Amino acid sequence: MQVRAFKYASPLIVYVMAWVAFTSYGWLTWLPMIYAWVLLPVMELFIRPDEKNLTAAEEELAKKDRIYDYLLYIIVLLQFAALFEFLRSMQNQQLLWWEIAGRVCSMGLLCGTFGINVAHELGHRVNKYEQVLAKALLLTSLYMHFFIEHNKGHHKNVATPEDPSSARYNEPVYSFYFRTIILSYISAWKIANGEMRKKGYPVLHWKNEMLQAQVIQFLFVTAIFLLSGWLITLYFLTAATIGFLLLETVNYIEHYGLQRKQISEGKYERAMPQHSWNSNHILGRLMLFELSRHSDHHYLASRKYQVLQHHEQAPQLPTGYPGSMILALFPPLWFYVMNRKIKSLEAEN
Repeated sequence: MQVRAFKYASPLIVYVMAWVAFTSYGWLTWLPMIYAWVLLPVMELFIRPDEKNLTAAEEELAKKDRIYDYLLYIIVLLQFAALFEFLRSMQNQQLLWWEIAGRVCSMGLLCGTFGINVAHELGHRVNKYEQVLAKALLLTSLYMHFFIEHNKGHHKNVATPEDPSSARYNEPVYSFYFRTIILSYISAWKIANGEMRKKGYPVLHWKNEMLQAQVIQFLFVTAIFLLSGWLITLYFLTAATIGFLLLETVNYIEHYGLQRKQISEGKYERAMPQHSWNSNHILGRLMLFELSRHSDHHYLASRKYQVLQHHEQAPQLPTGYPGSMILALFPPLWFYVMNRKIKSLEAEN
């Protein structure tokens, strides 16, 4: 394996720590959380962002190197293995309440990083089998509608009032949760139903992607309930909720306060790098498979994670994704930092 590709295996550190959490007791049940929300943010305060892009030759080699794809495929298997171990480990009657909480949060972290984040990358691929893998990963967070709304709604409406996943200026993350979770779900139904009508099918047809997702998720949760009981099912539901709340926190910081100019009724300028907050902090980039180079992702959604680029005109977050997500949980501090950045951007334009 090439050294360049091997760096993207570093998120497996979180996976190994989660496995330790599922098989250990005491403070070790919180090990992944300590790593993700204490160690990484602190380290990123002292590590300079890396704005370097691949050369044209390096990018061409990286795009053709299948190792980058194989890493994602392996994670699909690892995610379900981790979920199985989590469900098995929670049957232990000797766990203390804070050890249970540690294991649930650790599984939730995997749902957000390995589950939804890798699903996001695979969901943008054109190959059907990769899209199936994306939906399988989203299943572990019971957020399969994300595949529909993100690809066919968010990327079309990003940084406009029509997008429920774009945070508005002075909107606290907590009220954003309610708006984006509810309206994104409704939007996914509208998109899926519209596709059925275009194809000449009734809305309640087995080919409706949203209907498929609800059935699959219901059967998945039912299977967990029948095999593990109601209490462990509740633990899983809590972990899944943590997973999609991590996603929505990421959505919040990625587009907070940024808007595309309206050209005419219902039409906006093209999504450009300046319509997404970017972060070149290397640790967050590696942990989330370059998701933090989000400006380039929206500029060219088909570009694979290993070749995403830095753009000079892209606005930069004050730190990496882990630190920015923590900052967002404290609205007064978030507004103090980010509103000043937005006003500075407006003054430049």
